[in-house]
Amino acid sequence: MGWIYLFAAGLTEIGWAVGLKYTEGFTRPLPSALTVLSMIVSLGLLGLALRTLPLGTAYAVWTGIGTVGTVLLGIVLFGEAATAIRLACVGLIMAGIVGLKLTAPV
Repeated sequence: MGWIYLFAAGLTEIGWAVGLKYTEGFTRPLPSALTVLSMIVSLGLLGLALRTLPLGTAYAVWTGIGTVGTVLLGIVLFGEAATAIRLACVGLIMAGIVGLKLTAPV
């Protein structure tokens, strides 16, 4: 169950990271409220995941999911660069996430 919580926490981390862009410095009430809610949910789910998963693994996977998702949505939603080197770096992050999952004791 810890891995399910962790995956959901990573997805909601993507939500708040992308949401920050839409808050325009927390000047827009609805995007700001949704972003803060996503932050709370993400940290709450991470906390639940940490009941059974090792701290270092869980934190690295959580931030990795958030990083990869945020970069990809930045490309899709905001027209950020999708250069080969950038995508290769995202691939390395994904390889690290998979490696941590495969070597986790739980």
